Amino acid sequence: MANVYSQNGTTRPPQASSSVSLNNTRRKFDFGDRVAELAPQQSPFFVYLSKVSKKPTDDPVFKFLEQRHQWQRRNFKIGTTAFADSSGTTAGVAMGSGDDLYLACRYDKYGKISSSDKSCPFIVPGQVLAVKLDDGSVQKFKIGESTTVESTDSPTSGAYITHRASDDYTLVQGEALIPIESDTAATAAAAVGNQGQVVGSAWAEGTTAPPGWEDYLYDREGYTQIFKTGMNLYSGTAQATGYRGISDEYKRVWTEKLQEHKMDLEHAFLFGAGSVDEDGTIVGTANTTSPVRTTWGIASYTENYGKIYNMSYASSGYDAFLDAMEDYFAPEGGNSGNKLVLASRKIITYLNKLGNGSFLNNSIGSSQYRLDVNNIPGNFGHTVTKVNTIFGDLHFIAEPLLRGPWEDMAVCVDMANVAYRPLVGNGISRDTFIETNIQNNDVDGRKDMILTEAGLEIQLPETHAILKFS
Repeated sequence: MANVYSQNGTTRPPQASSSVSLNNTRRKFDFGDRVAELAPQQSPFFVYLSKVSKKPTDDPVFKFLEQRHQWQRRNFKIGTTAFADSSGTTAGVAMGSGDDLYLACRYDKYGKISSSDKSCPFIVPGQVLAVKLDDGSVQKFKIGESTTVESTDSPTSGAYITHRASDDYTLVQGEALIPIESDTAATAAAAVGNQGQVVGSAWAEGTTAPPGWEDYLYDREGYTQIFKTGMNLYSGTAQATGYRGISDEYKRVWTEKLQEHKMDLEHAFLFGAGSVDEDGTIVGTANTTSPVRTTWGIASYTENYGKIYNMSYASSGYDAFLDAMEDYFAPEGGNSGNKLVLASRKIITYLNKLGNGSFLNNSIGSSQYRLDVNNIPGNFGHTVTKVNTIFGDLHFIAEPLLRGPWEDMAVCVDMANVAYRPLVGNGISRDTFIETNIQNNDVDGRKDMILTEAGLEIQLPETHAILKFS
């Protein structure tokens, strides 16, 4: 790739591609599908984005919706009032002080995991709830079919369920919870904080349809960023001169500039901060302005909105690592079972060290049931350290730009929730291309420019994580 100086352009002539040369005058050459192939070890994240997650956009400010599916999240806890204890009170009659039961969950209306209590809109009449009691047993209750769902904070009368978003709880009141199985009363108390889960629904024959509920889609936006890499003007004399080392100085510098441009993309997609400066910068001499947009990078975005786990290089780091994976791969977050992990060379070294007290020894040296760590060839020219946990697989690859301040960091990326988004619309592609001979017509020389307009889309930030080692 570094020695290729011919390429099909977006305005390709009918002749064979081998006759299309960068020495043609005033041409645009589309390198969007090939720039990632240039020294893939230098820019692993950009390579994976280009090869498996490219999704063009026709707007420099691209909006997208996040969907978090319902099925893995219908769990809750008892809020401010406990279940009746073992005094003989029937749970279907008295659910606590004032016949009220408060339930809460840790998901907001978009399904995002929350650090504070939220109401439970997924609890509706006809459902079966399983609640853990204080003695360790699990009691099943059915919400009565005649229970109503009130939309106000002050229900009128009877048994009802109301979801009080402003107060962050769901209130079940009256004779609404009916014990099922063979018993008719709770055998133990269920204290505030005890966990529960919706375990289906049960309805009598000939009954009417129940009320429904739904998640909301969460709206996000991303931005394309304009990347430009220019070459100094090469005079006709300089182009015709043979130099020591590499004879054609122009082609040598051209190759270096293409790699420089690719590394600009890799840096931005790792460390960029998404923003739009509507005031922009002065354009030309007309004192007009245009917006300047910058894209988010996966490391910066994850540090702000994703999960962060603190690890240790010490021998005890194995246990902390496995605990972190238990939380990270939790299905409530919408995770897939495979993660691409961009790791510093220091962390790659740690993973591959052998001997007593090392990560590899702690993982597979003492028990066949621990982690499976092995090196495998990657699909795009990388060596991959695959760490198989009981919860999912991590594919570690060396990211050379994680150095200095980031040498103790690894970025876990769920590739199903990221996308490389070049600007393509109206028959025009702004994916990486080269403009040749952009100098004035009367100049005895040549100048080229490489340009890309693209951004990084990052969905479901809870599916990405930062591992910080110490």
